[in-house]
Amino acid sequence: MELKLEPSRTALVVIDLQRGIVAMPSAPRSSQEVIQRVAQVVAALRAAGGTVVLVHVTPSPDGKDGLRPLTDNPAAASTGGPPPEWSEFVPELTPQAGDIVITKRQWGAFYGTELDLQLRRRGIDTILLAGISTNVGVESTARAAFDRGYQQVFIEDAMAAHDADNHAHTARTLFPRIGRVRSTEDVLAALK
Repeated sequence: MELKLEPSRTALVVIDLQRGIVAMPSAPRSSQEVIQRVAQVVAALRAAGGTVVLVHVTPSPDGKDGLRPLTDNPAAASTGGPPPEWSEFVPELTPQAGDIVITKRQWGAFYGTELDLQLRRRGIDTILLAGISTNVGVESTARAAFDRGYQQVFIEDAMAAHDADNHAHTARTLFPRIGRVRSTEDVLAALK
């Protein structure tokens, strides 16, 4: 089915394309490939009058807002927190006037942030999702967007995970149940 988008009612939500995250290994494509594709969609959506949302994750300065549930696979403990540049957006995605910048403290971009409020105030009903990591930040945001009734388009080749199996599982099993899975090329064509 051909993808149709109304730019004035569409937002691209870019998850965690920040220095610390993109420095980690990614698959099935490199972080640089993801950044290049996202940058293409950002430029096209801005030109068409759509909304760009850049999301990054960082702990609060005192680190006390971090989650600490008991898990079978706990995250590695860090001392002193990440370096200052860890949460900076990559240079290709420097926020521009009119962009929305969201700082999240958890996996998903809706929890504890003003993302939903900012989208609704702008009349946004469709979200394009891209970024890293497919099965963590992108998936958590997608589930919350679905719960809130947003139409979603997942730009599959503009996202990656820490391994190809996790990316493929989410893109193949979850995303088609809560939205539409498309390529960068499909989205760019719909924005022309």
